[in-house]
Amino acid sequence: MSRPRKAAEQTTSTLYQGADGNWHARVTMGRRPDGTTARKHVQRQTKSELRDAVRDLERRRDNGTFVWTHDDVTLGHWLEHWLESVVPMTARWKTLSTYRSQMRVHVIPALGQWRLSELRPEHLEEHYRRMQTDGHSAHVIRGVHRVLRSGLNEAIRRRRLATNPALVARPPRAEDVEVEPLSVEESRRVLAAAQSTLHPARWSIAISLGLRQGETLGLLWPDVDLDDGVLRIRRAVQRHTWEHGCPSMDGSPSCGRKRGAECEHRSGGGLQLVEPKTKASKRTIVLPQPLVDELRSHRAAVNRRRLAAGSDWDNTHDLVFPAASGGLIDPARDHTEWKALLQRAGVREVRLHDARHTAATLLLLQNVDIRTVMSIMGWTEMATAQRYTHAVDELRRRAARQMGALLWEGQTGG
Repeated sequence: MSRPRKAAEQTTSTLYQGADGNWHARVTMGRRPDGTTARKHVQRQTKSELRDAVRDLERRRDNGTFVWTHDDVTLGHWLEHWLESVVPMTARWKTLSTYRSQMRVHVIPALGQWRLSELRPEHLEEHYRRMQTDGHSAHVIRGVHRVLRSGLNEAIRRRRLATNPALVARPPRAEDVEVEPLSVEESRRVLAAAQSTLHPARWSIAISLGLRQGETLGLLWPDVDLDDGVLRIRRAVQRHTWEHGCPSMDGSPSCGRKRGAECEHRSGGGLQLVEPKTKASKRTIVLPQPLVDELRSHRAAVNRRRLAAGSDWDNTHDLVFPAASGGLIDPARDHTEWKALLQRAGVREVRLHDARHTAATLLLLQNVDIRTVMSIMGWTEMATAQRYTHAVDELRRRAARQMGALLWEGQTGG
């Protein structure tokens, strides 16, 4: 038999219809962490929905699963606080930019009005279905889901939320996309066609070493030791969005321009050298000897161009692959040159990132062990290698043939 509550512990719930037409309730929940008694406000459109919500609160209060939070802000309010005050403390610029875009475009306009305490997995799943109907891919939706889950996890750590509905909600399943690397013959045709480009060695590095685009464009000559035959990845090129530098008036830039790039006092944007993508991305790679020879010729060609340009040359960075005037190469221009190179080589159109896939595949097919491949590519997780199923399957078949030859070769039936 349960113990009767003391007078100070009596819990009541008051239901009423407000002037706004919605139904409201004040539920006595007990005591906050600071010892004060508090009643929680709940709002629903119908009396039936309100009663269900009140019963749920009372049940969680009585069985001890209700967790007090400091406040009950809306999802939109929390996400804006998280994006502006929490994430910038640890995230890289590109990560922060992606998080802001995903939350402000896909989540806050649709779900931002919900109180954190009222947010349910079903709300998220319904929103994901709407995104699918609007034509967004499962890949995009799952990306939004991951960022939202991270933001709500932070709300739990800071006692704004008791449980994370994104841990229960299920985003749409994404089909595994198998990489489509270039074949050996296609790779050779690309390298042959690259000899007529400004930087032939840039494309040799892409296909033979699999460096990320930003890593290649961010290479400095001090990173390359041609005598020892190694290069070191220490930085990458990245384009940042310009921010307004003018004073803000009522939340809007005083210059009257919508885009930061148009502001006379803009700051923080343009091409920049940044830290590599991950800790594992800082790595040292041994160069194939033909690539060493190619880089020696390339360095001589760059020096000739610099001398010919004189004072017009941008000497800010001692770049391995400088632009025509000596500065950083815009990744967008680099991508355009890749597309033109494929056409000139008569090779099917593939993404520039598929050159990286090509290098990984060729390494695997040459029996390079997976840990070495991970080190060369700068991978942090073994699961990444599993995407290369075409190469891994061939390695398994090769291993089976080798085991068969070792144990059964030369045996005859008895």
